[in-house]
Parts: sequence; C-alpha cells; structure tokens
Amino acid sequence: MADKNTSSSSKELEFAAQAKNDQPAVGPDAGFSQKVLSSFEEKPLSETEIKENQKKWKKYTEQKTEEPSINRFPYYFFAGFWVRFAAFLVDLICIGSITRLTLGIAVNLGWLQVSDSYLSIYGSLSLIAYLAYFILLTKWNHGQTIGKMIFGIRVISFDEEELSWSTVLVREGACRFILRFPLLFIGYLPVIFSKKKQHIGDYFSNTSVVTINMIKAFNQEMNA
Repeated sequence: MADKNTSSSSKELEFAAQAKNDQPAVGPDAGFSQKVLSSFEEKPLSETEIKENQKKWKKYTEQKTEEPSINRFPYYFFAGFWVRFAAFLVDLICIGSITRLTLGIAVNLGWLQVSDSYLSIYGSLSLIAYLAYFILLTKWNHGQTIGKMIFGIRVISFDEEELSWSTVLVREGACRFILRFPLLFIGYLPVIFSKKKQHIGDYFSNTSVVTINMIKAFNQEMNA
C-alpha cells in the first residue's frame, strides 16, 4: 500500500513539474536576480570604485533612438512667397467659378440673396465651398489644389509621408478660415522670412510647400 502511495506521489510530482515547464515564460528567468548578484560577487569592488559607479549610474539616461526623418528637404526646395501667392490667386478664381455656377443659380432663381456676412445662408455656403475646395483637393490630390498643380508645388508634412485628415483639417480648415479675415492676412507673411517657407497654418500643422520639379531632379540625380 505504501509503495502505491509513493508511486502515485512521484507521478503527481512529475506531472506538476511538466506542467510548470509547459507554462510560457513571462519576464526574466527565475535566476535572473541571482545572476546579477553573482556578477558583483565575482569581482569585489573597492570603496572608491563603488562610489564612482554610484555617481555614474545615477547620471545614466537611456539614449533615445533617432526618429526617421520625413521630408527633410534643403531650404531651397521650398516654394517661395510669390509662387504660392500666384497659385492662391488661381485657386480663388476656381472657387469663384464654382460658387457662381452653384450658388449663382440659386440667386438667379430667387432662392438666395447675395451677402458678404458669414451669418447669412449665402455667406455660410460660400465659406463652406471655399474651405471644402482646399480641404478635399489637398487631401485627395496629394497636397495639390488646381493652383498648386499649375505651378508645380505641393503641400508636404514633416511628420507623415501622406497628409492625414487631421493635418489637412488643421491647415486647410481651421487655419485657412482664420487667415481669411482681412486683418489676419499677415499670417501669410512668415513665408517670406522663415527658412522652411512656412506661414501660420504651416507652423500649426508642421507642413510646408515644396517645388515638385526640384525633388524629381534631385531623385533622378541620386539614382543615376
């Protein structure tokens, strides 16, 4: 009877050990702390060495890995003020044409009255058309409106390869709405002075505008 109990106990111990070994390892192994302690015991340190190590370890900071650079172009790749201003004028002509073709019909039919106030229906719809033009084309056409396509420039982000909706909404939605007011036009002037040719909307969205042909020529030269 004792032999049977001993046999069953040994089987239970073997089963428990096997189950323990089958469990996934989580965290450091069981002897991790002992290995660290034994490494110190192998080479005893003097009081001077201990104090020096304490000072060194207290000052230890984990080194940060460098983030991959995105669209880090030389300053001369960025489009200047006048070419961007010309592209903007073309966009205004396009927006005016769209507004006349859509809202103009409603005005001629007597459904709407022309008004410059944003509080009026006509003013609100005009503002929506203005912002939608820049938001949708910039997002769906890889950073290019019609004006930017004509002058060979496009919007790029320094944080992402492709412009996200959040970036476009900040730059072409919120910031362009603010810069639409006459006294706030000065928000475009930093393009003249800043190294990356950024206006206020570019600063808030971390974007800028580059000349496409320069990038193509540079890539072709690098791959030659």
